[in-house]
Amino acid sequence: MDHLLSVEHLTTTELYGLIQRASQFKAGEVEIPNYQDVFVSNLFFENSTRTKSSFLVAEKKLGMQLIDFETATSSVQKGESLYDTCKTMESIGVNMLVIRHPQNAYYESLEGLNIPVINGGDGSGQHPTQCLLDLMTIYETFQSFKDLNVLICGDIKNSRVARSNYHSLTALGANVMFSSPEAWQDDTLHGAYVDIDEVIDKVDIVMLLRVQHERHEANEVTSFEADTYHERFGLTQGRYDQLQDHAIVMHPAPVNRGVEIASDLVEAPKSRIFKQMENGMYMRMAVIDTILKSRGEV
Repeated sequence: MDHLLSVEHLTTTELYGLIQRASQFKAGEVEIPNYQDVFVSNLFFENSTRTKSSFLVAEKKLGMQLIDFETATSSVQKGESLYDTCKTMESIGVNMLVIRHPQNAYYESLEGLNIPVINGGDGSGQHPTQCLLDLMTIYETFQSFKDLNVLICGDIKNSRVARSNYHSLTALGANVMFSSPEAWQDDTLHGAYVDIDEVIDKVDIVMLLRVQHERHEANEVTSFEADTYHERFGLTQGRYDQLQDHAIVMHPAPVNRGVEIASDLVEAPKSRIFKQMENGMYMRMAVIDTILKSRGEV
C-alpha cells in the first residue's frame, strides 16, 4: 500500500489487515515502531478536530517529525496551487503528506509526487480513514461484517463518510440501506432508500451523518428546520428504544445534538461515537505504519 486515497482502492485482505494492525496497537500486542527519521506534514484546507488531532497523536506515537502547516499563513494565500505546495514539501525533505481538501478527488492532480499521500477527506468524495475506524469499531462488536444490516441516515449526497462506508461495507458482505430527505439522496450509490421507522427495529447498526450546511445551497440552509429534521430522520429516544439489544449507534462527528441524534443518546449504552474517536487514532497509526513499511521505512 503506497498511498491511501480511497477505500475502493483497498482489497478486502488489506481492509482486514489494517483492522488487525490497529487492534494490535490498541491492545498493546506489538511494539510500536519508531519512525524518528520520517518527516510528515498535515495539510488541512478544511477545518477539522478529530481527524487532524488523531493524526497528530498517531504520528507522535510513531516518533515521526512533524512539519507545521497552516493554510492561513502559507503561500496558499498568495495563490500557490495544491500541487506546488505538496511538491515544495517533498523537495525540502518531507516524507509523507496527510491532506484534507474541499475539492473532490484532489489527489488526481498530485501524480507528479514521489512521496505517499493519505487522504484525510476530499470534498464530498471519500474519507478513507474515517471508514476504516468505523470498520474497526463494527468488527470489535460483531467480529464479522457478513449479512449485517446497516442503516446510514442523513445527508447522503454530501457525505464522504457515506460513500466510503457504503463501498467498503458492501464489499465485506454487509447490507447497506439509506434514509434521507429526497434532496440529499445520492443515486450514484445503489443501496435502497427506506423509511427509518420501518427498519429501526431490524438493523444491527444505525450510522447517523452530520447535516453539512456548508455544502448546501443558501436556500436549503435558511429553510432548514432542526426539530422537523430530528423528528423525521434523527435518532430520537423512541427510535433508540426500538433498537435490537445488540445494535450499535455510530456517528462520524461533529455531532449536531438534537438534530441527528438526541443529546442524551450521544453517550447512551449502544452508542459507539466516542469509541470511534478512540479507534481512529489507532487506525491512523496502522495506516501510516503499513504505508511506511511497504516503502521500506523501517
